[in-house]
Amino acid sequence: MISWVLIFFSSFLWHVAIAGRTCPRPEEVPFAIVLPLKSFYDPGEQITYTCQPGYVARGGVMRRFTCPLTGMWPVNTLKCLPRVCPFAGILENGAVRYTTFEYPNTISFTCNTGFQLNGTKSAKCTEEGRWNPGLPVCARESVGPLPVPKTGTIPKANSSGGNNSLYRDTAVFACLPHHAIFGNDTISCTELIDWTQLPEGREVKCPFPSRPDNGFVNYPAKQVLYYKDKATYGCHDTFALDGPEEVECSKLGTWSAQPSCKASCKLSVKKATVLFQGERVKLQERFKNGMLHGEKVSFFCKNKEKKCSYTEDAQCIDGTIEIPKCFKEHSSLAFWKTDASDVKPC
Repeated sequence: MISWVLIFFSSFLWHVAIAGRTCPRPEEVPFAIVLPLKSFYDPGEQITYTCQPGYVARGGVMRRFTCPLTGMWPVNTLKCLPRVCPFAGILENGAVRYTTFEYPNTISFTCNTGFQLNGTKSAKCTEEGRWNPGLPVCARESVGPLPVPKTGTIPKANSSGGNNSLYRDTAVFACLPHHAIFGNDTISCTELIDWTQLPEGREVKCPFPSRPDNGFVNYPAKQVLYYKDKATYGCHDTFALDGPEEVECSKLGTWSAQPSCKASCKLSVKKATVLFQGERVKLQERFKNGMLHGEKVSFFCKNKEKKCSYTEDAQCIDGTIEIPKCFKEHSSLAFWKTDASDVKPC
């Protein structure tokens, strides 16, 4: 049995052993503050670790430790991590440049060519985890005044900036009367914040149109015919117009076409069933006054070996038409012969 004297003596020796022990200055934790901060601490004194503004403790807000009798601080696992700001957003017509979104980093803003920055060039991730200031705006830059053309007008610019013209705005050039545009009639504000080159407006004259043989031409009763003036053509009876009925004075000083009058064709065939514009017609009835220039028909021919029929085309070209050699015209007296148009197709 242990005597009370032995217990008392052991306790006295333990108190003597730990007497005078203190805790040293606590270890530093990056981005953390220790309160109170001293060179040494007596057993029982407390310290508190808190993260600096802009940083957050992993797994909690703070750490509190008490100086033990051993004079050795407990193991500190505190880590203070920087706050992370949210995605800054997309800068329309510009770019956002960054390395990280962590406090206290900054992001910078730039605008595309033709746009100017309205706002600050950079923003900082604050202690609260917000960007300050917010996103700027990339606004289209203003362009100089519209050029003044000598041979035309620019009625109105297609502007989105009110009275001021901005990058990418357009304007349409209009010529003076009797003038033609050489170049692009639409000018625009470029990346260089300047208008593209104006087109050229030139006065254009055309000679009086000549009357076609077997026809006529009508045009304005003026001493001079200018760009975009028009003339109309027509032909006498039994002649057909080869070309458009209406022509126009072009920007090259020539007429858009030179129509002529072509003769109609007299048919040597007296009786035949032909295809005209997809329909079966009697040649002697449909073209009793002749076939106009350009008109086309298909004659029926027989394939005697296969006992079937096929078609070949014939077209009236300025008074001449060539009848297919395979076509055979039957006499009205040969009533027993079958017409090719009545034979089944091959």
